[in-house]
Amino acid sequence: MMVSNEDKGVHTVAVLVRSGLLPMELGIVHRLFGTAVDAAGRPLYAVVTCAAEPGEISTEADFTVNVPLGPRALRRADTVIVPAAVEDYRPQRRGQLSPLVRAALEEVPETARLASICTGSFVLAAAGRLAGRRATTHWKSCPELAALYPEIEVDPDVLYTDDRGVLTSAGVAAGIDLCLHMIRSDHGADIANTVARGTVVPPHREGGQAQYIDRPVPESDDSSIAAVRAWALEHLGEPLALEDLAGRAATSVRTLSRRFRQETGVPPMQWLGQQRLQYARRLLERTDEPVDRIAAEAGFGTGTAMRQHFRDALGVSPRAYRNTFRGGR
Repeated sequence: MMVSNEDKGVHTVAVLVRSGLLPMELGIVHRLFGTAVDAAGRPLYAVVTCAAEPGEISTEADFTVNVPLGPRALRRADTVIVPAAVEDYRPQRRGQLSPLVRAALEEVPETARLASICTGSFVLAAAGRLAGRRATTHWKSCPELAALYPEIEVDPDVLYTDDRGVLTSAGVAAGIDLCLHMIRSDHGADIANTVARGTVVPPHREGGQAQYIDRPVPESDDSSIAAVRAWALEHLGEPLALEDLAGRAATSVRTLSRRFRQETGVPPMQWLGQQRLQYARRLLERTDEPVDRIAAEAGFGTGTAMRQHFRDALGVSPRAYRNTFRGGR
């Protein structure tokens, strides 16, 4: 029986599957959202699976999935997630979408959060849900998505995007990052981290999918900069410059930048900014420290600078962010 969003404290996540489903992507949603509980152990989400045509749904594996719920299950969903299907890996046409899937998406409430995993983004694009938004998909399919839908800002480097209530993820496993991001946004870092630990996955992966793109193997004279990154995390409150990181690695700025891109998918200072933002978010969620003090501890220098970073990255002020996760305390 479907649990609706009218049930106290329960957020309904509906997964819209299609023939040729990638089973792992369905499993990701059920596992992560299904294990998120509050302090009393009560489930925070109810996850249901539905299809445009209920019944036996084929998968890319040697088994099928029985889906008894049809598109009406989407009507009372708070979040709707569209996983990938085998058909997405074939050459696509602009607007290519079965009438039944298109009709099913019309059942989604305007207030619902809408997301895709991997090439499920082609479904959202064909339905017009990504127009004017930033989105991503598996790196192999990003050029095709961008060519077919120039009205979408396709970002091939990130693990997921979140643009005004419509979210997309990169390849299959990036669905984990996407779901944890939604749980973190809904209920804070502590619950998302608990879900991640229970599933034995990192609560937050550094960088984007650029680090997974198949490229020629670089020359082997460069060693890992993991030690430099660990050192930087211990000195976030200091005014670190690119030259400081390069000096710590005993290498040139140019070589350090290349290593950072290879290992994290982003430039050094962008990575440093991401870590400072994550640290500030944790302090806002878990402490009552003033914003100016958190800004200094996280390395932003001033509260004004941190407020600008928060607005640029999250679209909210540090105070509004704290109120969301600490109930105005």
